[in-house]
Parts: sequence; structure tokens; C-alpha cells
Amino acid sequence: MALRFFRRSALCRLPTERQPYQAAIPPTIAEVHDALLRDSAPAIAGQWRDQQVWIGGSDYSPHGAEFVPPHHDRVPPAIDDLIRFIARADIPTLAHAAIAHAQFETIHPFPDGNGRVGRALVHAQLRHARLTRHVTVPVSAGLLIDTDAYFAALGAYRDGDPAPIVERFADATFAALANGRELVGDLHRVRAGWSERVKARRDAAAWKVAEIVVRHPVVNASSLSRELGIPQTNVYRALQPLVEAGVLVEFTNNKRDRLWRAPDVLEVLDAFAARTGRRQRAR
Repeated sequence: MALRFFRRSALCRLPTERQPYQAAIPPTIAEVHDALLRDSAPAIAGQWRDQQVWIGGSDYSPHGAEFVPPHHDRVPPAIDDLIRFIARADIPTLAHAAIAHAQFETIHPFPDGNGRVGRALVHAQLRHARLTRHVTVPVSAGLLIDTDAYFAALGAYRDGDPAPIVERFADATFAALANGRELVGDLHRVRAGWSERVKARRDAAAWKVAEIVVRHPVVNASSLSRELGIPQTNVYRALQPLVEAGVLVEFTNNKRDRLWRAPDVLEVLDAFAARTGRRQRAR
């Protein structure tokens, strides 16, 4: 019943108006796009596309393209429709996020960066629904482990069947949760190992530094000074037991602006990233 409803929903269809539409860009979507592209493509950051685009095929014609998004005049009303859909509270969260994501990618509202913005919006929607609270579960990364299946699911959605993209989201979510739990367990084990290696009193500032570097594995004296609320001259004394135990390694070899890294934490994060997977198909 739910899937039949989504097939009939206005969300699965693009607006038919061809007249120019002057709606304002929703600030959050514009800000996400601007934040992601302001350094690499400032001329288009936060701006709707103003020309027809297509995915695949040649650079000269949409003939043979894998997908042709709607005419750029239709982008603002289509986004308005999407925003109204996202504001609904009567749809299960994962299905809601999956369909909103598929519709955003179908509208393809920006000249570039649509994939990045679409994946960022997934996490914003999950956070807004309080499905995640304190961490970012890498659902979007899980979607790209098998890009062929992901693009096939988007194609099925555009043909009127939302089930495959919802299934892809569910699979990616469960994989991300398992990966996240493993990351947390690894970090706890790293921290427990430090307790055996570091020679410092229980009330020493070194332990406060240790808690910080679990969250921020690359630090400098000024950042630690702010976090700890102590002068920078005292930071170096707090660092010393961790450096001696190999928990922190100084890697700049400068007298000023020195940086320290926590190799154990970085290794755990690298393993987490490797488990998340890499794209099997370049887009």
C-alpha cells in the first residue's frame, strides 16, 4: 500500500509548469552547496543551474544520455515540492530520507556537486528526525559501495518504483551502524591500552589530553590550551607523558606551531574508512 502511494505521489512526478519560477533558494540547501563548492567553484556555489544538463552520453547532445534532469525552469518549483515532502512527519524515517534523496538527485538542481549535497542532506534529515544525535552514521558512503546498484535504484525510482532505493538505504544504514559500532569498540580499546602505557597520576592533565585526542587525533598547543582552559606553557607539561609513551608523536619538527598526532587513533580511523568501502564504479 505504501509503495503504491509513493508511485501515485506528486513527488514522483516533476512539475509541469514551463513558465519561469522565481522562488528563493531554501537557505539550508544553498548553504550546503556553498560550503561544499565555495573554494573549488565559487561562481556556481549556492546557485541553481541555469541551463539544461544530462548525465552520460556526449558533451554535445543528450542523445544516448543515461538520464536527462528536468528543464532548469522547473528546478525551483520542484525543490519547493521536495521541501514540502521533507517537512512531512507521517513517513518512516529511512523511507522518507531515501525518497527525498532520490527526488533531489532526480531534480539535479545545481550545475555541479549534486551528489555531495544530496548525501549531506541525507545526514541532515536523519539528524533532524533524531535517528542520529551525536555522530554522523556514514549511510551515504554505504550507498556508494556498489554504485551500479545505487544508480539502478535511482533509475527504478524515476520509472515510478521507490522500493529499490529504499532497500539500498536500509542496507547502507545497517552496514553503517555495524561499522560505527566497530569504530567505537576500537577507540575504547585504544584508550584502555593508553592507561597501561602512560605513566602519570590519575589526576594529571595528561589524561584530559588523552580524552581530547581520541576525538581530535591531530592537535597543537593552542587548541589544547583552549580545550583545557590552561596556559600554553602548561600544555607542554601535560603532553610529555603521552609523548614518552608514544601515544602522541610530534611531526612538524618546528619550534613554533608544532603539531602532534595520535597514531593509534588515526590507524583506527583508517580501518573504519577502509571498511566503509570504495566506489566500484567511477562516475
